[in-house]
Amino acid sequence: MNAPNRFELFVLDDGEKPVEVTEDTKIPNAATFKIVKQDHTLANMLRAQVLSMPQVLFAGYKVPHPLHPYFVLKIQTDGSITPQAILEQACTKLIATLSTLEAKFKREFSFKDAEGAVPEDPYGGTGQAWGTGKDYLDF
Repeated sequence: MNAPNRFELFVLDDGEKPVEVTEDTKIPNAATFKIVKQDHTLANMLRAQVLSMPQVLFAGYKVPHPLHPYFVLKIQTDGSITPQAILEQACTKLIATLSTLEAKFKREFSFKDAEGAVPEDPYGGTGQAWGTGKDYLDF
């Protein structure tokens, strides 16, 4: 089988850096970031967050091969700020956004626990066909 071991997709090797930065010599105010042991999930979130900033002229990513667990993110700015600083700001904002989402998610589930079991089947059925008790999918 060609697929690598699962742990190789997210565990850094000894001495392996999670991010490699390469300044672009042909395009002004641009840099390429190689982020290892990550995939489309983080790449797309970072790209979208970077593109939401007004100083960014271009941001895009690619995953060169599905069996190699890294992606390449390219950022070009207008020159008022470096691509490295933009990426740091994007990561900070993304962490804050995900923390807010986590807090809202936990808050909603705490309301569900406080209300008790749902009296009727939210899926329109009669009774509990899949089992008994509360299910985490019942909202």
